[in-house]
Amino acid sequence: MNIEEMQHYQALPNILKDKVILVTGASDGIGRVAAKTYANYGATVLLLGRDLSKLDTVYDEIEAAGGAQPAIIPLNFSSATVADLEKLALTIEQEFGRLDGILHCAGILGDLTPLEMYNPDTWDEVMKINLRAPYMLTQQLLPLLKQAPSASIIFVSSSVGRKARAFWGAYSVSKAGIENLSALFADELANTTNIRVNCVNPLGTRTAMRAKAYPAEDPMSVYPAEHIMPMFLYLMSDDSKEVNGQSLDARK
Repeated sequence: MNIEEMQHYQALPNILKDKVILVTGASDGIGRVAAKTYANYGATVLLLGRDLSKLDTVYDEIEAAGGAQPAIIPLNFSSATVADLEKLALTIEQEFGRLDGILHCAGILGDLTPLEMYNPDTWDEVMKINLRAPYMLTQQLLPLLKQAPSASIIFVSSSVGRKARAFWGAYSVSKAGIENLSALFADELANTTNIRVNCVNPLGTRTAMRAKAYPAEDPMSVYPAEHIMPMFLYLMSDDSKEVNGQSLDARK
């Protein structure tokens, strides 16, 4: 399947039936829409985020649409420890007995300012949430993923992670790290596991983070998150079994 076919992928109903998928940043933006999409196609979705009230809303929306009962995992990545993530992995194993996929959507923008003026504390916060947490979480969940017959890990990148852009600071550096983190996991897990790892650049998408980064932009001039779901659905489905180590654009 070529990139254009991936971007316009049309899934069969229940393509994700019986799969358990963890979505980070599930309370808002791309993560929220992806969680609902995965549920619509049969998955049991684990909703991870730091805003419990928003997670409750997503939970209710999934149930109202007739999806499998999701689970809520409130967790703040900025303060999460290895012990917290070890406990999370154990809970998933005990409660669900399996894990078939992770979509890493959680992230913060940080400051848009020259590096010479960048606040070091903000820098650390962005790195904790955008880069350290995805690495630690994936590491802790690998034993469960290895037990799945066909597991998928998707990291969400950015155009400024591929080519640095002035004033994007820690966000740009963290997303460059995500690109490399994804490639490393893909290379290390290839041939010895049934886990595939890929990275997706959503491009301009109508989210709260986008609005913060481009306050003068008309939000209706960019695509909503629903528009890029075919790529995220394709990579989480077994139809993408042979796709590994790619950095893909979610749309043209």
